[in-house]
Amino acid sequence: MIDIIKASNTEAMQKVWTRSQLNITAINDTVRNIIDQVINEKDTALYRFTEQFDGVRPANLKLDGSSLEAATEKLDEALLEALKQAAKNIRAFHGAQKPKNIDMMINGGRVEQRFTPLESVGLYIPGGTAAYPSTVLMSALPAKIAGVKNIVMITPPQKNGTVNPAILAAARIAGIDAVYTIGGAQGIAALAYGTESIPRVDKIVGPGNIYVAVAKQMVSIDVGIDMVAGPSEIAIIADETANPAFVAADLLSQAEHDPDAAAVLFTSSESFGRKVRQAVIRQTEKQPRRKIIEAALKDNGAIVITESLNESIRLVNKMAPEHLEIITEDPRDVAAMIVHAGAIFLGPWSAEPLGDYMAGPNHTLPTSGTARFKSALSTTDFYKATSIIDYDEPAFNNISEAIKAIANSEALYAHAAAITIRQEKEGTNE
Repeated sequence: MIDIIKASNTEAMQKVWTRSQLNITAINDTVRNIIDQVINEKDTALYRFTEQFDGVRPANLKLDGSSLEAATEKLDEALLEALKQAAKNIRAFHGAQKPKNIDMMINGGRVEQRFTPLESVGLYIPGGTAAYPSTVLMSALPAKIAGVKNIVMITPPQKNGTVNPAILAAARIAGIDAVYTIGGAQGIAALAYGTESIPRVDKIVGPGNIYVAVAKQMVSIDVGIDMVAGPSEIAIIADETANPAFVAADLLSQAEHDPDAAAVLFTSSESFGRKVRQAVIRQTEKQPRRKIIEAALKDNGAIVITESLNESIRLVNKMAPEHLEIITEDPRDVAAMIVHAGAIFLGPWSAEPLGDYMAGPNHTLPTSGTARFKSALSTTDFYKATSIIDYDEPAFNNISEAIKAIANSEALYAHAAAITIRQEKEGTNE
């Protein structure tokens, strides 16, 4: 079960700093072999791997469009309405993220930055035993808003060869162009390099298991990716004004994802920390995913007792967690001092599942400390920016000597000559 540790205990704190790190060395060769087989054999390899890893051989990799319609009609009405409400909120938030082109004058020359949507995007959506329709919406809708012309989705089939109807309904709500029943590293390879059935895309987004994460990392030299996502994680900063039951429930909400998930509470009150631990024990006993929760909390969970609120803030910034809840007397003041976190949830009523499903901001977030330099998936991830430079002769002459000075200092003399030839107007009739 979850341990209570002192922040001053350097050895005990190692479980916080090294939590949920992907150990990819052991599977590198396996993933590379899968990718190579897909490159060489295309669909033949996809059918073989689907049968090998998912226990089913689909008649076709691509789902008929009527499958999405049928799944939507059969879906529980309350779930369907919830997905539509989530989609509305996601559209509203991500619509506000659309970048603006730049057009300005510098030194008499005109310079611009133009944002162009990517032409094609592939979504990886976990399937099989785990089905996340929310991830379909979070991945597809920002791409739609950006104006991506072709959005395809791959997802592993269930043991009976079908795809979870909630995933298909979400795909229909999001307006995805095509769905393919393929998963794993082989699915990532198909999106990156193309097969007879699956088109090559410009960017791949979406979470998956360690094989998917390593495959995305390997193909990233040839195709864009969102990030290499590790196991889910949550940090909570709380004081004695917080409800221990709320805090315990939120720790469990992430621990249930995976035995490698991390859940860490930072508090300066040891008595409050003990109350949370007791609530964790009570609540875990009632959870259907109890074994997963217990494994995650044992290996990657901790209740860290700090000297002060300021120390809690410092340690959270060092951790750079995927999700951070702040349940203190003045949570907004604390949030102002947080510089490294994927998403921040303020106060007792901003529970982390709000961000997973309904609030609007994206739930695809940086993990394993990468929040120090990465951000949540956003609409801007589906654009590329192009610079445009437009100088006339007077503007060129205004800065030509400065260009030559820098070029010559770098021993790039042909650069300088490209300026000089224009100054001397060589080859013209003047």
